[in-house]
Amino acid sequence: MNWLNGEAFTVLGQHIKWSDMIGNTIGLIALALGWRRSIWTWPAQFVSGLILFVAFAAGHLSGSAGKQVVVMVVAAGGWLAWTRRGRQQAQGGSIAVRFATWRERAFLLGGAAVGTVAVAGLFTAYPALSWDPWPDAYVFVGTIVAMFAQARGMVEFWFAWLLVDLVGVPLNFANGYAFSGFVYVIYGALVLWGMRDWWLRSRTSVKPVLEGATA
Repeated sequence: MNWLNGEAFTVLGQHIKWSDMIGNTIGLIALALGWRRSIWTWPAQFVSGLILFVAFAAGHLSGSAGKQVVVMVVAAGGWLAWTRRGRQQAQGGSIAVRFATWRERAFLLGGAAVGTVAVAGLFTAYPALSWDPWPDAYVFVGTIVAMFAQARGMVEFWFAWLLVDLVGVPLNFANGYAFSGFVYVIYGALVLWGMRDWWLRSRTSVKPVLEGATA
C-alpha cells in the first residue's frame, strides 16, 4: 500500500499524492451520489474515508486522520439508516428529504459548537495531534454534523458541508494537501447544486391540502 502515499505528479509546484487524489475523487463521487439521494453515497464515502485515512496518517496528522475514521463509522451508520427507512420514505426509488425542525437545528448548532470547543481543547492540550487545533477541530466536528444530518435526510446537511468547506480549503492548502484543497473548492460548487435540488425535493414532498378540506 506504500504506493498510495507516493507522488502522482506535480502541478504549479504542488506535489500531488496518489492517496490524496484517489480518496478525494471518490469523495466527489460520493457527494454527487448524495445529491442524487442514492444509497450508494455511503459505501463510496466509506472507501474515500479509508484511503484518506492512509494519506493523513502517513503525514502524522492525527486530527485529519481521525476525521476519516468518523467518516467511515458514520457512513456505515448512514448506509444502514437509509437501507432501513429508504423504501418507506422513497421518492422515485431514492431517499426522501426534508428540512430539520427548529429543535433539530438547535441540536445541530449546539452540538457543533460544543464539539468544536471540546476537540480543539484536546488538540491544544496535545499539540502532536494537530498543528492547527481550532480549524482542524472545526472541520472534524463539522463533518460529523453534516453526515449526521445527511443520514437523517435533512436539507441542512448541505449548509453544514458549505461551512466546512469555508475552513477546509485554506486548511488543506496550508497543510500541503493541495489536491484536497482543490477538491474542497469543487465540493463548494456541488454543495450549492445539491442544496438547491434537495430544497426543491423537500417542497414537493409536502402534500397540498385539498380544496374544501380541513387543514
